[in-house]
Amino acid sequence: MILVTGASGYVGNNLVRRLVELGKPVRAMVGNLDKALVRLGDVEPKIEIVKGDVTRPETLVEWMQGVEAVIHLVAISMEKGKRTYEAINTQGTINVVDAAKAAGVRRFINMCQNGASANSPYRFLRSKGVAQEYVAQSGLDWTATRPTVIWGPQDEFANVQARLIKLTPIAFPIVGDGKAQFQPVYVGDVVEVLVSCVDDPSTIGHEYELGGPEVLTYEEIVDRVLKALHTSRIKVHVPVGLLRPLVAIMQAVFPNPPVTTSLLDLLAVPNVVAENALVTRFNITPKPFTPDNLSYMRDFSLTTTLGKFFGRSLEEEKVRRAAMHKH
Repeated sequence: MILVTGASGYVGNNLVRRLVELGKPVRAMVGNLDKALVRLGDVEPKIEIVKGDVTRPETLVEWMQGVEAVIHLVAISMEKGKRTYEAINTQGTINVVDAAKAAGVRRFINMCQNGASANSPYRFLRSKGVAQEYVAQSGLDWTATRPTVIWGPQDEFANVQARLIKLTPIAFPIVGDGKAQFQPVYVGDVVEVLVSCVDDPSTIGHEYELGGPEVLTYEEIVDRVLKALHTSRIKVHVPVGLLRPLVAIMQAVFPNPPVTTSLLDLLAVPNVVAENALVTRFNITPKPFTPDNLSYMRDFSLTTTLGKFFGRSLEEEKVRRAAMHKH
């Protein structure tokens, strides 16, 4: 049995489907059962969906029973209330590691983050770095992946650019000089690495940086999204200092803001890998971040974009409608 934490999340639901395709028994741990049933409904009969909260250790113990490997994916990039980087990314990981050890589970695969370090001046990267240090000192048979920004139909980075373009019909703001560097990696490629690690003991004790096939600037990413959408905008470079108060207002107004001041700060850190283990270790040809591969963005509408920023995703809308139908 493989326990996947954060199974209804972006990487999680893609990973669960891949494990099911490979005939692996999966226990999918999620925070919200209704949302999970919407997102994992197609494979629900073939998996076990359970509710657990990484901030409450008592909810984890039961689901570790009979588990041979844990793939830990739970993390947040945006904070909300008590769901802080330290509570979820750091202490949440510590709680999952401790529960695995208490249950006698040996194999532990942790999805860390490219650039994460316990010494990072950025809280998000520090929270992931401290968590990975705990994993590495746990005595478990651990492996860690360190992906760069992950893209795909459900991502929260490239898709945000597409949604913001829908909201800005004439001009589009480019953060700073637009030269912040990224190496976007496709979600399916990250999933293949996670799956490969489960049964490969030679990966134990290693951390793997995962990136896409090319390094792109933020402005180049926006250009490719515009091309994928078959549209154009006047690009206006806006200094980070001017954007910060606007982003702070968005944080206050939107339940699910497209960006936060913490993420704005991370633009100062190049999100690229020194050695791409996707290629050198796992022999995977990375899927490129090209307009042809981004064609799904054309399905985004102004209505769903506003709904998402105001806290209602497509999945949440389906949950709401199903609940209304029940009554």
